[in-house]
Amino acid sequence: MSQRDVDLTGGGLLKPLLVLSLPIVASQLMQVAYNLADTFWVGQLGQAPVSALSYSWPIVFLVISVAGGFSVAGTTLVAQNKGAGNDDRVNHVAGQTIAFVVLTSAVLSVVGWLLAPLLVELIGAAPGSREYVLAVEYTRTILLGVFFVFGFFMFQALLRGWGDTTTPMYLMLFGVVLNVVADPFLVLGFHDNLVFEVLGLQGLQNSLYAATGFAGFGVQGAAIATVASRGVAALVGMALLFSGRLGIQLTVDDLRLKLATVRKIVRIGLPASIDQSTRALGITVLTAIVAIAGDDAVAAFGIGNRLNSLVFLPAIGLAQGTATVVGQNLGADQAERAERAVYYAAGLIAVVLAGVAAVAFTFAEPIVAVFIPGEPDVIAIGAQYLYIVAPSFLFLGVYRVTASAFRGSGNTRTAMVFTILSLWVFRVPPAYILLTYFDMGAAGVFWATALSNVATAVVALAWFTRGTWKERVVDDDDPGAGPGPAAGIEDPEAAGADGEVTDD
Repeated sequence: MSQRDVDLTGGGLLKPLLVLSLPIVASQLMQVAYNLADTFWVGQLGQAPVSALSYSWPIVFLVISVAGGFSVAGTTLVAQNKGAGNDDRVNHVAGQTIAFVVLTSAVLSVVGWLLAPLLVELIGAAPGSREYVLAVEYTRTILLGVFFVFGFFMFQALLRGWGDTTTPMYLMLFGVVLNVVADPFLVLGFHDNLVFEVLGLQGLQNSLYAATGFAGFGVQGAAIATVASRGVAALVGMALLFSGRLGIQLTVDDLRLKLATVRKIVRIGLPASIDQSTRALGITVLTAIVAIAGDDAVAAFGIGNRLNSLVFLPAIGLAQGTATVVGQNLGADQAERAERAVYYAAGLIAVVLAGVAAVAFTFAEPIVAVFIPGEPDVIAIGAQYLYIVAPSFLFLGVYRVTASAFRGSGNTRTAMVFTILSLWVFRVPPAYILLTYFDMGAAGVFWATALSNVATAVVALAWFTRGTWKERVVDDDDPGAGPGPAAGIEDPEAAGADGEVTDD
């Protein structure tokens, strides 16, 4: 059994919440390092490649999110079964979730690859333009390796439900190091490579370039580096799960899909999948709206989104940690303890993000300039993004924690509804209206983003206080994992009210 899983159902609450969440924050920091490394090295190629990433990423995120939402089901079922003392069922639900998600991601990979040119055009890239060609190239390369990306995501999600966030952190570090080392060489090759200049190895660079003529793969090189490093990390993670060294021990039989278990995974995971894909689609639509203001605005918006990813690391870490705490404590019939954890996390993240927002507001231009030097127009628009959106950071942090509490309880439909409300009521319509009818340009989109952050947090927190999320989705009288059609998970159609995921 693993010695790294945290006891979340007994003793103090704040310390285990932080112990669980801090490695997630570190893992998310490394996750962002993938994107920032790509953006930095691609940024050395100029505005068009950076804009290509901005056109491409919403599509990649959309495909990843459709299947990735089902990993929420894995986290929830593992956490609640562990909290309920049903350790014999953990291996089964873990294996079933992996098999289902990998199968789903494979299908989406093929569909996304085929539709990539159309989707890039729909977002706003002009067909035949350099931005369009590079965006299609990057998108297709990433989608060919989405199988590996999902393998690692599932490893993280399942161990998070078990209460072990340290092992995924170490494996993420391993993958990031591979990516950071490979990125500059696959993007720039041996020609005009900043790495050789910094290390004072221009002579070696010239010799290598003369011998090979390798000038890198450009934007596609960033995609190759990401897919390759994620693939290695995913294979290591799966090997660890099959070894049993981490507390979860998979067998080949666990991967053979059972209808009853798949129904429960879909019942919990489908709303989370819609949630995440809707969020991705919202980013796609917003990018298309920003494209009305020009390619400089698209590049700045893309950089702003990546900076958001960095800023919200504490919120994401606490939110995902909160989901596990809620899941395990609901499984252990300790609903009040679960609720207390959410309030602790929300208060803590509000304080942290208030400080982060102050820094982002104060140093907006220098921060943006790091990612696209020599482009004053893009820097000015990116800084405007931070001036407008940064003050709303703490509200989005509180919302992230609250939504994760809904997911940890199995109320994924509730979180889905608030995501739809945030994007399609509070953000997208005002963004379009402010940009077009009020002629505010990209600033209209930024103001709509800030508005949605505040409004969604207020509404979601008010709903949370109703307490209708406190029903768990696993039962003490479910049969143990083993042979047979149910394989340890009661058929949700026969479970009655106790087997249903609530709609509150």
